Amino acid sequence: MTNSDYRRSRSLPGLHYGWLILAIAVLTVMGCLGLARFGYTMILPAMQADLGLSNTQTGGLATGNFVGYLVLAVIGGAIASRYGARRVIGVSMLVAGVTMGLTGLSDGFEGALFWRVLTGVGSGGSNVPVMSVLPAWFSSRRRGLAAGMAVGGSGLALILTGLLVPRLLERFGADGWRNSWLVLGLLVIGLGILAFVLLRDRPEEKNLRPIGAEVQGPLPGPDSPPARGSIPRAASPLKWGRVYRSGVIWHLALVYIAFGFSYVIYATFFAKYLQSEAGYTEEAAGNLWAIVGWLSIFSGLVWGALSDLIGRKIGLALVYLTQAVCFAVFALWRNPTGYTVSAVLFGLTGWSIPGIVAAACGDYVGPALAPAALGFVTLFFGIGQAVGPSVAGAFADATGSFGPAFLVAASVALLGSIGSLLLRRPPEEHAL
Repeated sequence: MTNSDYRRSRSLPGLHYGWLILAIAVLTVMGCLGLARFGYTMILPAMQADLGLSNTQTGGLATGNFVGYLVLAVIGGAIASRYGARRVIGVSMLVAGVTMGLTGLSDGFEGALFWRVLTGVGSGGSNVPVMSVLPAWFSSRRRGLAAGMAVGGSGLALILTGLLVPRLLERFGADGWRNSWLVLGLLVIGLGILAFVLLRDRPEEKNLRPIGAEVQGPLPGPDSPPARGSIPRAASPLKWGRVYRSGVIWHLALVYIAFGFSYVIYATFFAKYLQSEAGYTEEAAGNLWAIVGWLSIFSGLVWGALSDLIGRKIGLALVYLTQAVCFAVFALWRNPTGYTVSAVLFGLTGWSIPGIVAAACGDYVGPALAPAALGFVTLFFGIGQAVGPSVAGAFADATGSFGPAFLVAASVALLGSIGSLLLRRPPEEHAL
């Protein structure tokens, strides 16, 4: 391939197409997680009041969403490897967006639960494949930064839902929560179409090498062997079996449970707690949630890049420790200053753990097996997510407060910090 062909393979003059892939990943995460999942945080109080749900039931709705997520997250990487991430993400985002709109038509717990489960299926079928694409487009020295930027999409969604949903609730009154689901669902569908049109699974499709790869020789063509640092066209099931037998991947999976369990309690019941126990209005809770969003946009980027320098296990340990303090402050420091401090701490670390874990999967098993490893550890993360909301809702109904649930979240996050420090270093052969 000539140099002019190489230049034409870039999305813009001087800009590697991988950066456009990263931008699409940010928007995909914004839709499939930020809007589809965390939109529930701001909609929950009005939805609960209109449908007459208990705290245990509202926790059950979140659990149902995470169970659906878990189903597709476990096999999402494998499906994407077979059919291509672009196709899987496009279909999954469509499923998520449609079922979000249908959630707004629910007239009781059972109907809402059904649609929230299917929304979770769409979320899992989008998030894991899009995060699995990044190790192919970015070498190890850029992998943490890329994954960290991608998970920042959830922060963009927090800003949007924190500012938009309270206004929709005010504008449409009793039907505000229903219209909120419809609007957010349409946005997810639009982002899914964008991903389907622009996403590419491997840099070889654009005759490019991964960003940050140092490879000598001619530039790759469509039929060339994958460049060092890029993902091969397929990894055999036999090789994938090595992932499931890897002790360090099991260790990472167990550490990841702590994040799934602890953060989801905070994220799910943030607005409910502030409105029912702290006297915040919908708008005030939404504004504080938007602050979390603003701060969290760059949380994954900062911590992901830092983990490239200090190592994944130290980065994970520091994030877990910060979040443990955040959850404890939210439960114990019961005044606006305490709530704000907690929100700032969460915003500064919010989505960094998924980014670091995604990068760690590539470090431990290499980019070819990264989709399988990420899908496997996400199974455990999903278990934590599925259990957390129901436990928190039951605690709130039993004690009359969400405070004890946040303290449980803090304790689990602390265990995650300790577990992270015990992770071993990745093998040198994967430090591409």
